[in-house]
Amino acid sequence: MTQHAAAAIYPGSFDPFHNGHLDVVEQAVELFGSVVVATMHNPTKPSGMFDLERRLAMIAESVAHLPTVTVRAFPGLAVHAARDANVRFIVKGLRTSGDFEVEQQMAQTNHDVSGFRTVFMPCSPALSFISSRFIREIAKYGGDVTALVPTPVAAQLARLFPPAGNTDPSREP
Repeated sequence: MTQHAAAAIYPGSFDPFHNGHLDVVEQAVELFGSVVVATMHNPTKPSGMFDLERRLAMIAESVAHLPTVTVRAFPGLAVHAARDANVRFIVKGLRTSGDFEVEQQMAQTNHDVSGFRTVFMPCSPALSFISSRFIREIAKYGGDVTALVPTPVAAQLARLFPPAGNTDPSREP
């Protein structure tokens, strides 16, 4: 039997990494012991708010309290990342039934072409509404996203986009 350094990989673009993602990582650690957070580029999504190096740094800082989690960048397909990371399972987070439909099809395809099993982790109900897309939009317009993202991510978003009070063009001087 092959020895595995980590039991599972959690792939995603994580642009930006949010509290729903962190919840799934924490659940995966409970189940698998060790997890690789695989930061990837998704060609079906926009090029992104943060470059890969910044995303890796923010995620690493956000999961620093979890000593069995590693954060790595991978090009290409999630199944290739799983193979390269020498793991047995792929973890995917679910928020809604729509996520399940998309992820189930992907999981079945991944298993058919690679043999990797996917484990679905529903995020906590209190976090199920969080979306990286919404976080990017709110932050872009100076909204407060601190309740939606880990502290390191909130700090980077605040640097990139000043608070609304400082940039609102409708405000009179």
